[in-house]
Amino acid sequence: MTYTVNCSILLTELPLLERPAAAKAAGFDAVEFWWPFESSVPADSEITKFENAITDAGVQLTGLNFDAGNMPGGDRGLVSWKGRCSEFKDNIDVVTGIGERLGCKAFNALYGNRQDDFTPEEQDELAVKNLAAAAQGVARIGGTVLLEPVSGAPKYPLLTANDALDVISRVKEETGAGNIKLLADFYHLAVNGDDVESVIENHAKDFGHIQIADNPGRGAPGTGTLPLGEWISRSRELGYQGYIGLEYKEPQETAFSWAIREHVAR
Repeated sequence: MTYTVNCSILLTELPLLERPAAAKAAGFDAVEFWWPFESSVPADSEITKFENAITDAGVQLTGLNFDAGNMPGGDRGLVSWKGRCSEFKDNIDVVTGIGERLGCKAFNALYGNRQDDFTPEEQDELAVKNLAAAAQGVARIGGTVLLEPVSGAPKYPLLTANDALDVISRVKEETGAGNIKLLADFYHLAVNGDDVESVIENHAKDFGHIQIADNPGRGAPGTGTLPLGEWISRSRELGYQGYIGLEYKEPQETAFSWAIREHVAR
């Protein structure tokens, strides 16, 4: 099984740039990150330090989010955020550059919360344009844009796999962009009441990425009741060949105990 450690939610006891090396020390060869900077266009020196932390650790960057705004403050993406379109479009070039230099091909574009001052239709129209621009930007390095249903954000409109797939279909129909895929986070889908088994049966071969956490609590596999192993295995049987993103909350000391216990090959 090929896992990739989300270093934005795991190993948080350490400074951000020390986490790739900690993931490597724990036995993993791949990492992914939410947007690790405070702005859409950080200084070149900041980008260099981030890239060096990845390469010096000897791990592969397998996924990177576009700038999603102030995540701790409740923001969940700029894709549909009217008033920040230029920030998102400027971010595309930065994300693509990092991907090109580090060999990363998957880029998560969080859709964004609903805004009180605009209609859903206005925001959705902007989202189509921004997703098409992102898809075009990363296409030059063979990249894929990921679109993710999210839980725990009351104003975030994409809750089920079908919500995201409908957006993906609309973008493809209106712009021709074909390199946008579903990010199937089994935790978010389950918490939102989606039928995860059905999603897997119908769409696993077309998943752009899988992420996991157990429920309740968004903890490590085995701390809750979700049949994550079965869901992963079935996705593999149906054609998913990508990484499995470890995106859960667990102290560093016990973050990967489940993998050691079960002798999981990484």
